Amino acid sequence: MKNSSLFIILYRMRMPFLIIIAAYTIAIIGLLIIEGKDASGHPYHMSIFDAFYFVTYMATTIGFGESPYEFTYAQRIWVSMSVYITVIGWFYGVGSLVRLLQDKLFLQEIEKSRFRRQIKGIKQRFIIILGYNQITSEIIKRAINQDIRTVVIEKNEERGNDLLLENFTPTVPLLVADAHSSTSLEEAGIKKQNCKGLVALFEDDSLNLRIALTSKLLNKNVKLAIKSTTENHTENLKDLNVEIVANPFLIISNEINMAINAPNLLKLEKWLYKVDTLNSSLPLFPKGKYIFCGFGRMGQTVYERLKMSNIEAHFIEIDKNKQLIIKDDKDAMITYADADDKDTLLQIGITDSIAIIAATGNDTTNLSILATAKKLNPKIMTIARQNEMDDFSIFESANIDHIFTPSNILINKTTNALINPLSDIFIRKIANNDEPWAAKLVRRLFERVNENPLLFELEIDTEQAYEIVRYLKTKEELTLNIFSVSLHNKEQTNNVVPLLLVRNNEDFLLPEWDYKLHIGDKILFACDKHAKNDIEYIAQNIYEFYYALTGKEKRTIFKGFK
Repeated sequence: MKNSSLFIILYRMRMPFLIIIAAYTIAIIGLLIIEGKDASGHPYHMSIFDAFYFVTYMATTIGFGESPYEFTYAQRIWVSMSVYITVIGWFYGVGSLVRLLQDKLFLQEIEKSRFRRQIKGIKQRFIIILGYNQITSEIIKRAINQDIRTVVIEKNEERGNDLLLENFTPTVPLLVADAHSSTSLEEAGIKKQNCKGLVALFEDDSLNLRIALTSKLLNKNVKLAIKSTTENHTENLKDLNVEIVANPFLIISNEINMAINAPNLLKLEKWLYKVDTLNSSLPLFPKGKYIFCGFGRMGQTVYERLKMSNIEAHFIEIDKNKQLIIKDDKDAMITYADADDKDTLLQIGITDSIAIIAATGNDTTNLSILATAKKLNPKIMTIARQNEMDDFSIFESANIDHIFTPSNILINKTTNALINPLSDIFIRKIANNDEPWAAKLVRRLFERVNENPLLFELEIDTEQAYEIVRYLKTKEELTLNIFSVSLHNKEQTNNVVPLLLVRNNEDFLLPEWDYKLHIGDKILFACDKHAKNDIEYIAQNIYEFYYALTGKEKRTIFKGFK
């Protein structure tokens, strides 16, 4: 039954309804049968309407008045008995109704009905987020800031209550159900045209894979952001054409690799993720011997990157079962012991090591390891994995040189890829470049725009760039240079740098200003606020576009006006 709440009402209240109906029927039949007397003393029998009317206000004990004539003793005896019958029936009915209103299943169905109405009422773009926690809470906030609605499916009722207490504006519809259920995904609106994405960042890779498969079967066009922590699951997700695969440990290993070989690339990435500005200090990781504490999923991915950079790394791992992972790697150096033990650190050469990375899954252990390492080698560079977002102030107070937080990395990667897709493509494209190229781009952005340029994405379509499309349809040529024009003075150029142009699935990194525009092009700009406003006006306003194209004011339909 589609309306389950109505079915529950009918099912749970069927007996009270029957008892009330039976009580009314008995009382009414008795009044119809028993003979009464009218005002003149002549015998009469109540009509069915008179009997129903009297029993209606008698059964609810609203008040008494013998109607339509004064009752005989026989009628009064019957009415007296009927009062008890009908009132008891009503007590039973009201009690059943109260129990129904407290029934957990009924309340869940009421919430589901309310949820369906909320989903039906969403007309703008929205994304579905599976599971509610600190990470997804931050994703919701960033999506709302970009005018993108969010819908949440959370199995745990307590976490769902935490979401309700956040009191997001606009309201975030919540469905308490299994996130991997196809029914739940359909109710959350995955098949709706304005559903633009789905986020699944569970710790269980198998669950994430199952969700990805189900989601693609329900709607092959929806963009998926799925967490993966192993290479095998990453490949499986890519085979399903999952657009965004967020592997926090792979991202961390790439960042460490960039910090060692191309620190300006890491500076660009941090700016794109809005973590730092272009004027921040360069994240330099010196080359030398690294001690890595913890050979879990993060340790394994980082180890591969360190090998590629010819960095000497010595691992400390307390779990001897992980020996199987590197049994075929003759170059791997690993000690099975407690990384917090001073003797162990001295034995593997903490005094002549250049850096130590504490990457266990326990924040307390990581802090303890680095504190011990600092005592043994005050000059060593300390790098920590922060697991819980709540521990940020503690890590910051510990004077750690570099902190990697998988949770923040998931937030940055997911929101950037869903909300700013061109920015995500740009991050992936620049990763293949070297340090001189990155240093040159950082300097260009800093000198042309400022230390913290805005990112602005523009698609050449009728919605975002109507005037550009209208002009191109006349078969006139138009170059990218039109977006550099200052509307304040055509002889001047705005503070803007084109970072990426995407055309028919082909990416052009740092396109030149003389690139010819095509309908459907997607462009990523780095600019200041003034330039962003000018670009939007040029793309959509006929007068501003005409001025940027010709340097002249376009005349209006009114003579004498310009």
